[in-house]
Amino acid sequence: MIDSPAQQLLRGPVFPYGRVARLSLWLSVVVCAALFGWGAWERRWIADDGLIVLRTVRNLLAGNGPVFNVGERVESNTSTLWTYLVTLGAWVGGSVQLEYVALTLSLVLSLAGLVFMMLGTGRLYAPGLRGRRALMVPAGALVYIATPPARDFATSGLENGLVMAYLGALWWAMVCWSQAPRAALERPESAGPDADTNVTSVRFDASLAVLAGLSVLVRPELALVGGVALVMMLVAARGRRRRLIIVVAGGLLPVSYEIFRMGYYGLIVPITALAKDATGSKWAQGLVYLTNFNRPYLLWIPVVLAAALVIVLFVTHSSPGGGAKRPRGYSALATRVQSPTAVVLFMVASGLIQGLYWLRQGGDFMHGRVLLVPLMCLMTPIALIPIVLPDGKNIAREVGYALAGTTTALWLGIVGWSIWAANSGGLGYDATRVTYSGIVDERRFYSQATGHAHPLTAADYLDYPRMRAVLEAIDNTPVGALLLPSGNYDQWDVVPAMPPPVPVPGPKDPPPPPNWFEKGPHTVFFTNLGMMGMNLPLEVRVIDQIGLANPLAAHTARLDDARIGHDKDLFPDWAVAEGPYLRKHPWIPPYIDEDWVAQAAVALQCPETESMLNSVRAPMDLHRFVSNLVNAFDFSQYRIDRVPLYELDRCKLDVPPSLSTPYTGLPATGP
Repeated sequence: MIDSPAQQLLRGPVFPYGRVARLSLWLSVVVCAALFGWGAWERRWIADDGLIVLRTVRNLLAGNGPVFNVGERVESNTSTLWTYLVTLGAWVGGSVQLEYVALTLSLVLSLAGLVFMMLGTGRLYAPGLRGRRALMVPAGALVYIATPPARDFATSGLENGLVMAYLGALWWAMVCWSQAPRAALERPESAGPDADTNVTSVRFDASLAVLAGLSVLVRPELALVGGVALVMMLVAARGRRRRLIIVVAGGLLPVSYEIFRMGYYGLIVPITALAKDATGSKWAQGLVYLTNFNRPYLLWIPVVLAAALVIVLFVTHSSPGGGAKRPRGYSALATRVQSPTAVVLFMVASGLIQGLYWLRQGGDFMHGRVLLVPLMCLMTPIALIPIVLPDGKNIAREVGYALAGTTTALWLGIVGWSIWAANSGGLGYDATRVTYSGIVDERRFYSQATGHAHPLTAADYLDYPRMRAVLEAIDNTPVGALLLPSGNYDQWDVVPAMPPPVPVPGPKDPPPPPNWFEKGPHTVFFTNLGMMGMNLPLEVRVIDQIGLANPLAAHTARLDDARIGHDKDLFPDWAVAEGPYLRKHPWIPPYIDEDWVAQAAVALQCPETESMLNSVRAPMDLHRFVSNLVNAFDFSQYRIDRVPLYELDRCKLDVPPSLSTPYTGLPATGP
């Protein structure tokens, strides 16, 4: 049996044309991977948001399910695949600390993404260099690894490493797929006229479809990348059976998980997308974010140099090509779609679309983080470039020397920029200050705030303001309390839990012991969920005003003028009202309004709100799963007003009697 062209490509050398070119390619890959690994290790850290996923992993390993707080089904992690990958790593690692599992996976996947990126580009240029002398040198790969945020987020504990590995693997596989028609033209005649006219095997198509379908589980917005890849495969596939295989293989995992998400969490998206209202638009803030990313490193310089390199590569005929002929049985459209040129356009367009998506969203509060994907996509087709040595055959020797010299000069320009950018000062003085833009250098911010050059573990974050104080506050409130951040970083405002009813013993029962209620419910209301969640026991409920782990806050409306990434702000009065905590002065802090608490308690009785909260808090059974599945879309669209009085009006509920003395304008009387 003769292998399909795709199988021949996969089994062949990564760069099969020319010893010098192959050696220079591998040397470039090794050098870039070493530089990237060293640079990432020098800036190693675990972000507070990187610790959020580890709280979910702890609950999974403890048997509580994929939740952030026990008894509350909330998907606090945007990347589903990253959550379960870290869980698998923790299970395999056994006693290895979770933070080090996340650190290792982040770094390894980041390096794997870079390697796949470069090897895919090496394959891309191979057909155009058949029989020609060339050196393969890194270009786009240097631009990416020289950008400081790329090294910052290579070990952050976030899913950036997974995203990089995914994009690199998809690029490499798509290049192999695009070159299969050309390989089919070189299939030996012994294959005969009855040979399979599909240039890729069923196994290859199914594997590539699975990879493309995983995009939405890596990050939801990457569906714009994986989805286009699946469409390209469907256009190029021959026969209904092959198309059916692609659809089933590409959709099985994401569709299955979406059904699980809707039934288990009662939403169609992770709660992080709901908290940040990913369907909203903040173009002005997005342009601020782009400027914030570009200005410290002058990223327009490598973009211009890259564009010039593309022109030169096209002139030297070393640009990717697929040949004018097409395999037997393939239409002109299928041949154009399944071609190296189309795959290059696919990757560049993916970068532009991802960039526009994040500009529309307003970017992020972490410097450069969400624009790393667009940068990688744009730089991938020139991750490596060939410097073609003139031979006088394909092009005149004099012209060849001129073009080789131009290519070398542009490449040296990229090298020079990369050396400068890699050692630049970044955001400078504003790196750790939350200015009007709301954007900070997250790694430097937490290094400064914790006093650790490399904050890697939850214990390192105990040196963050308020963290040690919260442990002391919980120890001092054994009967339970709601803890609210105080203006004093060394203490917390405490709202005591309602005393539980004293059990009434029967005639023959002994009286309850003095310590019958040893430990009450604790809730911590704080923005930084990662450090808080990882330093506290799983039985302590940790919620935030933004909505990343708080279903009530997530369902409030997005604020137009809030800090990007922190677009919602639930008043702490709601946390008091949810209880079970005392609701009156002097047990509540002075800034908590008794009337607001009373109004919030009534607002929580709104039937739609009760249904939404039951979807995540009621015991999970088949009936609850089906109910959530049916109502997931409505729950995802449901919003409440963060002002209790306005929420009462929205729900047509009666306002409870005021508990405070009305203002009359007259001086107070009495002692």
